[in-house]
Amino acid sequence: MHRLIRDHLEEILGDSERTARVGEHLRDCEECRSEVAAMRKQAALLQSWRAPAAEAEPRAGFYARVIERIEAQGPASIWNLFFESAFGRRIAVASMALALLLGVYLVTSEQSAEQAAVTAPATQLLPGEDGPGQVLAPSGAPDQDSVLVNLVTYREQ
Repeated sequence: MHRLIRDHLEEILGDSERTARVGEHLRDCEECRSEVAAMRKQAALLQSWRAPAAEAEPRAGFYARVIERIEAQGPASIWNLFFESAFGRRIAVASMALALLLGVYLVTSEQSAEQAAVTAPATQLLPGEDGPGQVLAPSGAPDQDSVLVNLVTYREQ
C-alpha cells in the first residue's frame, strides 16, 4: 500500500469525501484498490457483529447501583489487608506475640542485671607499703588477676 492511501485510510474506509489525488490513485493502482476493498469487507464484518443500539444500553438504575457499590466498599487501606484476610490476621497475631516476648525478655534481663549488681561480691583494696594497693577476693585471698596487675604496675624504689 502506498503512503498516500495509508495517510487517508480512515477517510477512505469511512466513505467521506476523498481528495482528487486519492481517487485518481485508487483508479490507477490495482494493489491499493484490492487492499482497500479487503479492508472494507473486514470493516463490514466487524460492524455486523456489533450489538444493536437498543441492547447496548444498560438497564435503568445501572449507574446508581454501581455508585452504591463503590461507596459501600469504602476506602482501601493497608489495615484491610491484615483484618480481612486469614493470612493477615495470622501475621498480626504472630507480630504481637513476638513483641510481647521481646518485652518480657527485656524486662527480665534488666531485673537480673540489677540483681547481679546488688549481689556482686565486694572486693577489698588493701593499701600496700611501697606501691599500689592489693585487691583481695571476698574470701580474703589475693585475686589472681589483681596479683598480675600488681606485678605489672610494681615500681622499684
